[in-house]
Amino acid sequence: MFNRSVMCLLYLCCAGSAVPSIAQNTRATPAYREMKSFLDAIPAIDTHDHIRPFDHLRSDADPGSNDEAMNLRALLQHCYYAWFNPLAPHPADMSFDDWWGKAKHNFDNARATTFYRFLLPALQDLYGVDFDRMTDDQARELDRKIIENYRDPRWLYEVVTERANIEVMVVDRYWAPLEMRSDYSFAVPVLNVNSLVAASCPSEQEQPHSDPYWYAKAHGFKVDSLDDYVTLLDRMIADAKQHGLPCLKNTLAYSRTLEFRNVPKERAAKAFGRPRKELKPDEMRDFEDFVMWRICELAAKHDLPIQIHTGQARIQGSNPMLLVDMIEANPKTKFVLFHGGFPWVGETGAIVMRHTSHVWVDSVWLPTLSYTMAKRAFHEWLEVMPSDRIMWGADCGHAEGIYGATELTRRCIAEVLVEKVAAGDLTEEHARRIGRQILRDNALALFPVLKQHLWKHTGKKMEPETATTGPQGTWRGLHSQPK
Repeated sequence: MFNRSVMCLLYLCCAGSAVPSIAQNTRATPAYREMKSFLDAIPAIDTHDHIRPFDHLRSDADPGSNDEAMNLRALLQHCYYAWFNPLAPHPADMSFDDWWGKAKHNFDNARATTFYRFLLPALQDLYGVDFDRMTDDQARELDRKIIENYRDPRWLYEVVTERANIEVMVVDRYWAPLEMRSDYSFAVPVLNVNSLVAASCPSEQEQPHSDPYWYAKAHGFKVDSLDDYVTLLDRMIADAKQHGLPCLKNTLAYSRTLEFRNVPKERAAKAFGRPRKELKPDEMRDFEDFVMWRICELAAKHDLPIQIHTGQARIQGSNPMLLVDMIEANPKTKFVLFHGGFPWVGETGAIVMRHTSHVWVDSVWLPTLSYTMAKRAFHEWLEVMPSDRIMWGADCGHAEGIYGATELTRRCIAEVLVEKVAAGDLTEEHARRIGRQILRDNALALFPVLKQHLWKHTGKKMEPETATTGPQGTWRGLHSQPK
């Protein structure tokens, strides 16, 4: 059956001379539907999300709190749509009908953007709503259902683990990175190192769970010099390793350049112990660059990969090519280049091609940024790097966004693989293997600790728990006394 479907697709490809017509026809073929069905059945390993504790999402948030109740507007606000598209405010004293009367016109110029379209499969599949053609009555009912669903955490578990078929999710709890606990049974936290890189003195961090000096005080460490600080970093990363964290995470591209220079200790020491407001920009950068290089070395020492946000941030300094000197000088460190370096997906492929032994590319967020560029990237990456070097992640903060991003990723991979089979570049068997690698196997190989969190083989449905436990007991976190 599949071979016949591929022949149909090949006929369609040959019938039209323009590449766009080929792309448009792929999803209409039986070959695509078969490949998509195969990929849908793979329990995925999601390498990155930032889903907050359910109490921050639930609809009956405490009056006067900063936690916005989850409703239709909140769903749109917290899934990237509002980054560059308008979204009418919804004051507490405004009715839904009055808000929707204004908001329904906000989408007129966004219909083709992927930030808008990636959420549509979730609204269709989970709520039975065609958002593009939704009536006012359907909008009101959709809002009511969203509010109702977020009164029960079982909704989130059902969508993530059953409907999206995600078995394990890696979560960056950037709001409390050193707390190091998991909020959901299917989630495993990472150690976000942003605050470690920027902490030239204790006063730089307002929240204790972002403050390495708070950790030092809690564990009885004295940090009186830059050498002491590097020793503290070593202890924190070792503690993260001990407690089963799979990797480190760096999202500094939102605030500074990705060009981290190998700064001498003497220059970095000039900034140690001094608050940022007293430092010149070059002095602060010297400290950050020095610390980032030490973190790369410690990551290799403790065998923890580093996920690095590349592209689409502070774009004048987020090209992944800026990382090449640091990557080349640290061949024992495992680097994961997030988002495919969007829009520099070709450059990212070249980096992995040149440094295949210790660099991976993660397509996380890329299909949500631009579906077309994601397709191009998968096509190119599979031509320039081994297939065991590509991963994926949803990169969203609520169940519907995670479902939508997962669905778009599976569609994108299915299209690419079917087109390569139709072109004679892959056999069906090899294409399916690659699909499984990207969605599951590659992450388990790079982050072997995640294998201890696999559960779907038991055949049981995952339900919410009051505490999340790992293979060796409850997540203890970096705030606890080490053994």
